[in-house]
Amino acid sequence: MTISAADIRLVQQSFDRLRADFDTHSTFFYEALFCRAPELRRYFRDDLEGQGMKFMTTLGVIVQKLEDESQIAEHYMGLGRLHAALGIHVADFAPMEEALIDTLRNALGEGFTPELDAAWRRAYAVVSGNMIQRGGIDG
Repeated sequence: MTISAADIRLVQQSFDRLRADFDTHSTFFYEALFCRAPELRRYFRDDLEGQGMKFMTTLGVIVQKLEDESQIAEHYMGLGRLHAALGIHVADFAPMEEALIDTLRNALGEGFTPELDAAWRRAYAVVSGNMIQRGGIDG
C-alpha cells in the first residue's frame, strides 16, 4: 500500500492538533484498545501514562517522516521486532487501528472528516505493513 502526498499532509496536520494534549489522547487510545481487545492488555506495562507518551512520541516521529520511508526503515524494523518479541500477531493490528481511529475521531470531533479517516487508514496500513514485514511478525 502506498500513501499520497496529500494523505501525508492531512495526517501530519491532524497529528499536530493532538500535540497539545498527548496525555489525554494516549489514555483514550489505550481505553479504546482494551475495550476492543482486552486480551491485548497483557502486552503493555502497568504504567500506561508512560507507555502512552512513548506511543504518541513514536507515532509523531513516524508521521513526520512518512514521505521518506528510508528515514524510518530501521525504526519500522525495531518496532516490528519489539512487537514480535512481545508476542503480537498480525491480527492484533486491527483493533489497534480502530482504537487509533476512535482516538482521532474523539480528539478532532467534526474535524475528523471521512477524507481524514481514509488518509489515516492508508497511513496505518503503510506503517503496520512495514512493521509486520520488517519485524517478522507472525500471522
